[in-house]
This record gives sequence, structure tokens and C-alpha cells, in this order.
Amino acid sequence: MEFILTLLLILLSTKLAGHLSVAFGQPSVLGKLIVGIVLGPAVLGWIQNGEFIHYMSEIGVLLLMFIAGLETDLDQLRRNWKSSFAVAVGGIILPLFGGMGIAELFGFSYSHALFLGAILSATSVSISAQVLKDMNKLNSREGSTILGAAVVDDILVVILLAVLMSFFGAGESVSLGLLISKKLLFFAVAILAGWLIVPRMLKWLSPLKVTEATASVALVICFAFSWFAEWTGMAGIIGAFAAGLAVSQTAFKHTVEHKLEPIAYAVFVPVFFVSIGLNVSFEGVLGQIGFVIILSLAAVLTKLIGGGLGARLTGFDTHSSVVIGSGMISRGEVALIIAATGLESGLLLPEYFTSVIIVVIATTLLTPPMLKYVFREPVKLR
Repeated sequence: MEFILTLLLILLSTKLAGHLSVAFGQPSVLGKLIVGIVLGPAVLGWIQNGEFIHYMSEIGVLLLMFIAGLETDLDQLRRNWKSSFAVAVGGIILPLFGGMGIAELFGFSYSHALFLGAILSATSVSISAQVLKDMNKLNSREGSTILGAAVVDDILVVILLAVLMSFFGAGESVSLGLLISKKLLFFAVAILAGWLIVPRMLKWLSPLKVTEATASVALVICFAFSWFAEWTGMAGIIGAFAAGLAVSQTAFKHTVEHKLEPIAYAVFVPVFFVSIGLNVSFEGVLGQIGFVIILSLAAVLTKLIGGGLGARLTGFDTHSSVVIGSGMISRGEVALIIAATGLESGLLLPEYFTSVIIVVIATTLLTPPMLKYVFREPVKLR
């Protein structure tokens, strides 16, 4: 029954920490992320990362992105697709070369330097989506661009990762043609399913005389899209986001939103926020403190400048460009997965694994207060 105590600690501490965070003028998600560090192995050691946390947090992040998709204005997303693409490309190229430059400065080989750059190129907007939702900015032009850029970023980074694994990885080679074909398959099936299957599923199955039929059907759709995304090499959160977009175009949008938000935010989403902090460990980091500081600064600045430049070149003013660049800074669970993959394949040096994880967590912790600040405070530069 230890998992019951773990869940009790997570739910109580995240709600209290979230409240305190808001009381100090910060987004509630910041307090929840810090709870994971304090309760986890880095400080108190009361909660350990295990199967229970892993699966609960997986469901949490999928529901978080499903709800983000549900609340996204699809027309706004369509209007900003050029900006989203430019932001994603700028937010990959600059971190890639920035990471490579720092790696070579610390004596990394060419392959290890490339992989470190790939980790910095990743973006996870699950945290940004939560902040935007809290601030009621999810459907703003900036919010839609950030969410759209995350989809493009995921595709490009996974392709980049596949190329690196093919040429330098210790495992089996990856067919780039097959990888791209599977990505195209995902979008083709997701669009067709969202147009033809999702509305019919909700219409036919919602009247079933069982408890919460509509919410259950929505969850089936969310998890089906997520599974298919993973199968085609995409991140599951992209599938969940696509599922939310599909449901948002039906007459059941508000019903699903009303039913699923309590489930997500009462149990699963808090576990996801805590799970991010549980990855922090300060063991052996003191000897690499210079590396951690320099890489953290590069991780923040390269995404901020790269993503912001992409936005500026596609018609956004300076303030909005800074907002968009800030929203792309968090590396979150996507970079954690890439780092673990690199460790297994020999592309990430084991002695630098902990330091890289700390940098990933640092970008995730910085994103909520930074995004709130830049959204509120117009940038004076012109």
C-alpha cells in the first residue's frame, strides 16, 4: 500500500505548493515542479521514481495535452502555421550548434557533441501549455504559434535523432525513409480519423446507458491517438494534442472538457509535474558545475533567440517574439527521453548524464515564471 502514501503526499503537497506559488505571483505549476525536487531523491528522498509514478505521469501528460488540444482554436492554429514552422526551425538550428560548440569546448567527440546539440534542440510545451491555460492565453496568437511549433519541433528532432542513431549509435541502424513515411502516415490517419471517425464515435457511443459514456469515449480517442503517435515514432503528447483538436471540432467539446478536467487535474497531472522533479540528483555534479551553468545558459538563450527570431521574421513584434521564444524553452519529458536513449546507445557520456538532466529540469523550472513575466511585461526594444 506504499503507493497510496506516495499519492497522498503528491496530491497534498502539489496543491499547497501551487497555492503558495500563486500567492507569490508565480504560476501554480512552478510550485508543483519544485515539490518533485524537494520530495524526490535530490532532497528528502520520500518519493522514488518507479513504475507507479511512471505510468501515472504518462497518463497525466497525455491528458494535459489532450485538454490543451481541446481548448485550442484550430482556425488560429491554421493561420499561424508559417510562424510555427519558422519558430520550430529557428529553435532547433541555434540550440543544435550551441550545444555542439559547448560540447567541443569540454572535449566531447564529434558524435557526442552532435547528440548534446540534439538534446538542446528538443522542446516540450506541456509545461508552457499549462501556463498559457492558467493565464487564459492558450488561444492567443502567440499561444497557438507555440503549440504549432511544438508539433513541427517534435517531427524534426525525431528525424535528427534517427539520423544520429543510424550513423553513430551502437544499436541497429534506422531507415530514414521509413521514419518519414511513418510520420506522414500519422498525419494522414490523424486527419482522416479526426474528420470521419471521431465525430461518429462520440455520436454513436455517448448515448450508451452506462456511467460517463462521453468521457470514456473521449479517453479512448485520446489514448488511441497517443498510441498511434508512439507507433509511428512521434511523441505520444502530439497524438493526445491531435485527439483534443479532433474532439474540439464536435458538439461534445464542452461536455468532454467539463468531464475530463476534474479527472486530469485532481490526480494524474499533479503526478506528472512531480515526476519531472524526481529526475534531479545532485550526486557528482559539483565537479561539473561550470558545464551545468554554461549549458543551462545556452539552453535558455538559444531557444529564446532561435524561436523568437523565427517569430520576428514571420510578422510578430518584438514583445510577441520574446513570448514565443520563452514558451519554447522547456525541454521537459521529451529531452529526458532523448537523454535516456542516448545513454543506452552510447551517444551520451554516462559521466555527463546527471548534469544534462539537471539542465533539462532547469529549463523546465524557468519556463513558467519567465513566460508569465514576458506575457505581462511588454519588451521596450524595437
